[in-house]
Amino acid sequence: MANKRYSCVGLFNPKSPGNVGSIMRAAGCYGVSSVFYSGTRYDRARDFITDTKRVHQDIPLINIDDLRRILPLGCTPVAVELVESARPLPEYTHPDRALYIFGPEDGSLDREILDWCEDVIYIPTQGCMNLAATVNVVLYDRMAKGNNTRSGPRFK
Repeated sequence: MANKRYSCVGLFNPKSPGNVGSIMRAAGCYGVSSVFYSGTRYDRARDFITDTKRVHQDIPLINIDDLRRILPLGCTPVAVELVESARPLPEYTHPDRALYIFGPEDGSLDREILDWCEDVIYIPTQGCMNLAATVNVVLYDRMAKGNNTRSGPRFK
């Protein structure tokens, strides 16, 4: 494999064009290869996209009916959700190849998605974060830990 490190983002039924635009910008900043989304709410609002860097022209933003159908080869599905069994992001070692899945702005990931994901992580905060902010923090953490992925040295 030419590039062992690979990441993409899955959005479960997002609704806000502002958040999706900000997520597309984060995808460009942190080297995400593609962004997938399920549901129909975003399609109704997509004309209002707020990605001022026009990253959405370079990174595919693809609607799919079931995020489980798009798992890229060798990728670990990682749910980002505040649930009891989730691991805190500061202690998490990212997979070399990951599909990070985020829930909607006004809800949570379905149990089916959580059960399908190999890892479930959360960001320890004192309150609820905005969807785009959550994506930025997870992708930044992946970048900041650099080669500290499962095949590299552990993050300490």
